[in-house]
Amino acid sequence: MTEPEPLEMVGDNEVRWRNRTLVYFSGCDYFRLARHPAVVSASRAALTITGLNVAASRLTTGNRKLYAELEAELAAFFHAETAVVLPNGYLAPVAAAQTLAGEFTHALVDEFSHSALVDAVQMLDCRVKVFPHKDTAALARIVVKLPRGSRPILFTDGMFAHDGSVAPLVEYLKILPPAGMILVDDAHGAGVLGAKGRGTIEHAGANRTRIIPCATLSKAFGAYGGVILGTQALRKKIVARSRIFAGSTPLPPPLAGAALAAIKILKDEPNRRERLFHNAAYLRGHLRQAGWEIAETPGPIVRLPQLGAAAAQDLRKRLLEADIYPPYLKYGKASAAGVFRFVIASEHTKRHLEKLARVLCGFKMKRS
Repeated sequence: MTEPEPLEMVGDNEVRWRNRTLVYFSGCDYFRLARHPAVVSASRAALTITGLNVAASRLTTGNRKLYAELEAELAAFFHAETAVVLPNGYLAPVAAAQTLAGEFTHALVDEFSHSALVDAVQMLDCRVKVFPHKDTAALARIVVKLPRGSRPILFTDGMFAHDGSVAPLVEYLKILPPAGMILVDDAHGAGVLGAKGRGTIEHAGANRTRIIPCATLSKAFGAYGGVILGTQALRKKIVARSRIFAGSTPLPPPLAGAALAAIKILKDEPNRRERLFHNAAYLRGHLRQAGWEIAETPGPIVRLPQLGAAAAQDLRKRLLEADIYPPYLKYGKASAAGVFRFVIASEHTKRHLEKLARVLCGFKMKRS
C-alpha cells in the first residue's frame, strides 16, 4: 500500500486536493463533530487549564480529574458499569487483551477483523482460529470441535468499515459455550448504531454480560482516544495488568475536554443521527433505482460492487469532473482488491447527495 497524497479539510464537507476543492464522502467523522464550535471551544478551554500534555503515566503523576469525568460520561452514555480511557482507539482492544491474557484457551477471530484485533489477539497467549466473515455456521463447526472445558473468546468488529454491515452478536452468543466471551471493536458503531447511539450491542439487542466493547472517540465523537467498557472488576484488572495503561502517557487533556463536549452534543441532538440515516437511505435508494446492487446495511457506508480496472478509472474521472473526491480504497483484507466506498455524514446537504447520485447513476446507466 502506498502513502496517499495529503488532504486538507475545507469546512465540514470538502477537501483541498491538488489545488482543487472537492466534496468529501470519506473519513469517519460521521457527525462532523471534529470541527463543531462547542467541541473546539471545549478543547481550547481544557488546553488553557491543563496544558497540552500531562507527561506522565496515570499510575504515576499523570492522572487528572478530567479523565475520571470523561470515563463517567462514557459509562453513562453506553450504559456500562464503568469505562477506561486509553490514548487511542487502536490500543483499546490491545490493552483489553493484555488484561485477559491467560484467561482463555482459544481466540476465534473474524477474518475481516480490524488490524487492531489482529494485533490484540497475539497478547492472549492462546490458540487462534480464524473463521470466515460473519459465518455463523463455520463458527459453530469450530466451536463444536473445541476440547471439553475450553473457554474461547471471539474477536470481531461491531460495524465493519468496509461496507457498514454488523456482526451477528446474538447468534455468536448462542454458539459460544457459557464460559465464552466476545470482544467487540465497535470503533464505527459506537455513537452511530442503536436507538440511542450506544453501538452494535444496542443495535443487535445483545446481552452485554459476556461482551467487552472497545471503541474510539475519533469517529462518531469527532475527538480522539480509545475506551474499554465493562465492569468495575474488569477496570481493576486493566489497571493492574495492562502494560499499555501503566506505561503510556494518557490522552492529552484538551482531547478529553473535546470528547466530553461531543458526548453532550450526541445526547442532546438526536436529530443528527436521524439526518445521518436519512442521507444514507436517500443515496442507497437512488442507486438501486439506477440498477446498482447496493447492500442494505445498518451503517452509513455505501460500498459499490467491485469494478474492473478500466471501469474504476472511468468512474474516478467522472467523480473528479463533478468536483467529488473519489474514495477508491485498497485497505484491509475486505477491500484489498480496490473498491469505491462512500461514507455518508449527517451534515451532507441534499445538494451534495444529489451531485453524487447523478454521477453514480449516470455511470451505471451508461454501462448497462
